[in-house]
Amino acid sequence: MLDPIADMLTRIRNAQRAGHLSVSMPASKLKLAIAETLLSRGFIGGVAKHADETGKKETLEITLRYVEKTLLRRDPAITGIRRVSKEGCRVYAKKGEIRKVKNGYGVAVISTSQGVMSGEDAYKKGLGGEYLCEVW
Repeated sequence: MLDPIADMLTRIRNAQRAGHLSVSMPASKLKLAIAETLLSRGFIGGVAKHADETGKKETLEITLRYVEKTLLRRDPAITGIRRVSKEGCRVYAKKGEIRKVKNGYGVAVISTSQGVMSGEDAYKKGLGGEYLCEVW
């Protein structure tokens, strides 16, 4: 797998479109930090890290969140998710270049020197970094 972050985002997107309650993927520290950022902003319902029977491999399980529209219809909390910085073309943003996603309804995930955080938090702390993805 060339880009594990893109794989994570694609798994979340596909699971929400299929109506699954949760999605599993191989775990890493960066994926866990991205998931915790999405959890703090209310885009997902929960994050859990599990080890397999042998204890060698860990999986990350993300509980997806849905918004109830009517008794028979529910819409996913994540309507769009996009990888910005890719393997072939890294995108970096300075403090002043961090923009709002969907006029403030979405969140930008930035990898800074102080860890992975939302674009709003990075702007408040005066930090820039790699512009990982956008979620709305």
